[in-house]
Amino acid sequence: MRVVLDTNVLMSGIFFTGPPGRILAAWTEGQLDLLASVDVLTEYRRVARRLAQRCPSIDVDPILDLVVSKSRVVEPIPLPADACDDEDDVMFLACAFVRPGTRGSTW
Repeated sequence: MRVVLDTNVLMSGIFFTGPPGRILAAWTEGQLDLLASVDVLTEYRRVARRLAQRCPSIDVDPILDLVVSKSRVVEPIPLPADACDDEDDVMFLACAFVRPGTRGSTW
């Protein structure tokens, strides 16, 4: 199964437990393929660094390095800013529409 993780889900999985943690565990066990664009990966790092300042006991860099190296980086399809209710979520939605072998896919 291919998934695109909103930043909140990824950060919750890294910093806390519960369903987001189980999603990350499924991904690390090879049950999921994580899709992301360059913009999504940049957003992950930006938010993780901000959260790491509040939780200095958690070293986010190794986890983010793994996410970056093991994600399937895709070229998202262009979507209008009003494609979803939250304009900040358009980049995640755009990644979800990419299919292997279609224009916009890098894999």
